[in-house]
This record gives sequence, C-alpha cells and structure tokens, in this order.
Amino acid sequence: MTTPSTSKAGRNLPAAIGVGVGLGALLIAVLALVPMAWYGIVSVALGIATWEVCKRLHAGGFGVPVWPLLVGGQATIWVSWPWGIQASFVAFAATVLVLMVWKLFAQGLANAPQDYVRDVSMSILVLAWLPMLATFGAEMVAQGEGRYRVLTLVIVVVCSDVGGYAAGVLFGKHPMAPAISPKKSWEGFAGSFVVGTVGAVLCSLFLLDTDWWVGMALGPLMVIVATTGDLVESQFKRDLGIKDMGSLLPGHGGIMDRLDSLLPSALVTWAVLTVLL
Repeated sequence: MTTPSTSKAGRNLPAAIGVGVGLGALLIAVLALVPMAWYGIVSVALGIATWEVCKRLHAGGFGVPVWPLLVGGQATIWVSWPWGIQASFVAFAATVLVLMVWKLFAQGLANAPQDYVRDVSMSILVLAWLPMLATFGAEMVAQGEGRYRVLTLVIVVVCSDVGGYAAGVLFGKHPMAPAISPKKSWEGFAGSFVVGTVGAVLCSLFLLDTDWWVGMALGPLMVIVATTGDLVESQFKRDLGIKDMGSLLPGHGGIMDRLDSLLPSALVTWAVLTVLL
C-alpha cells in the first residue's frame, strides 16, 4: 500500500521533487556563472558515488580497494581539463595497473591474495562504470558552448525520467524486464522515448542553436542508454540484495542512484555532439 507521500513507483514524491528542483537550480547557477566549476561538481558526486558502491560491495563480500579507486577516479576526471579525453584513458589505464598491484600485495608479501581475479575485475568495472563514463560529461563543459551541451545532457535525461515515470504510473501494464526491475513497463519506456526525444529536439533548437534532426539523432539514443543504465544498476543492486546504493538524497536514494542514467548518457551525448556539432 502506498502512503500519501509515496507514489506507485515507490518514491517519496514530495521529497524527490524537492531534491530534484534543488539540484537543478544549483546546476543552472553553476553553468551560468562559473561553468568550469562543473568539474568540481562531477568530481565530488563521483567521489561520493564511488564510496557508496565500494561500501555496498564490501558488505557483499567483495574486496575492492577503495583508495586507489577514489584517487584514480579523480585523476581520470581531472586530467581531461587540460589534456582532453586521451589523457583520461591514460589515467584510467594507470589506475588499472595500480589496482592490480594493490590487490596483489594487499595481504602482505608473504600471503597469497584472496579472490584476486574476482576483486580486480569488479574494481575495473567500478572504475569504468563511474569515473570513466563521468569524464565524458565533465569534459563537455570545456568544449564550444559547453555549458549548453551539459544542460542538454541533463535536460534530456530528466525528460526521459519524467516521461517514463508519468507514463508508467498512469498507463503501465506490461512489464519491461520484471526479473530485473519489476516497476519498469513498456508504456513507461514509450513515455520516456517521446518526452526524451522532444526534449532533445528543443535543446538542439534553442540551446545548441543547431538543426532539429540533431535532437532526433540524440534523443532516442539517450533514452535507450538511460533506460539501460537504470536496468544495469537495478541488476547490480539485485545481486547485492539491496534497494538503494545510499540514502543521501531523500526520495532518490544515494548519489549513485541518481547517476545510473546520466553516466552512459554522458558518453552518448559527448559522442553525438562531438561528431554532429
């Protein structure tokens, strides 16, 4: 049974809206006044998200090394400011090497590491999933009219989320992936597709000052990867037996629970706009 403050989709709706509006206002203010401060916002968010994921993995029995992931993740993000995405891949590769050596000797030189392949593989997954994908979102702000590229990323993901949520609550009857996320429906996906694509077209016309068809190319791709990103995190949490990655954001869960759609969408937005603009 849902309470007055809890929606059919399981969210505390007033809290979720309040947090969403607050974060949106902060983003607009930063991009309008000090756009390069976006790097700082991304780095803080990813630091917290990495900590949340590592904490959950430790509770699930995985021995992922926290500090190499935190430091290497920050390096992966920040080196793209002066040197571009290529430098981020170098930082990523260097962090992978550190993770392999760190885990190898985590129990001391005289002891063999436990679950080495499993834990190193999971650590590399976390590094690629969080800071590497986030780097594409951060680096966009350094491109031409970068603040509007970042706004496009966020607006289209929000449109996809809102369209999917509204259509799912109002019309959702056919589960999309019940074994992974029981509340997701094909009707909700259709709502995401329509509203997300409309949002992308409007951003292309009024923010990016380009042709409408750029939005038609960007919108559907972003909706697909945003939805997939949400499903990936749902399965990740299902494997660990948890509902949320954290509890920092009322009505949303943890920071990672808000980044699940944004992270893969950042890569797609960066790639499409880099090619087409």
